Amino acid sequence: MINKDNGTKEKNPNLIENLMGYIDTRIDIIKLEIQEKLKASFVGLLHAVLIGFAGFMSLIFVNIFLGLLLNHLLNSSFWGFGIVALFYIIILVVLLIGLDKKVFNNIADKTFDNTIYKTDKRENSI
Repeated sequence: MINKDNGTKEKNPNLIENLMGYIDTRIDIIKLEIQEKLKASFVGLLHAVLIGFAGFMSLIFVNIFLGLLLNHLLNSSFWGFGIVALFYIIILVVLLIGLDKKVFNNIADKTFDNTIYKTDKRENSI
């Protein structure tokens, strides 16, 4: 007997192989995209940590310098550091009592307005 399948038996293995190749390629592309995003995140995090560390160390040494400068100007061995400490205590009290969290929420809203949350806002409005 002769099967008349119009050559579909030959095309099906090629079609399945092509589909499997496409799926493997797509998985590889997704892996590469994830790897690129992780790399960019790591570099950004490392950069932020190093800048934060350098900023923190600068702040510490500037405060020590100001304390020593005030000590020299006041002819004292401790009043300069007391004034610098009082300055930071005043900032702490203002932050604890005077500022509301709404101020920080507004800053966060403005900061994250153009990121992933923008797509969430569009989806909610639709």
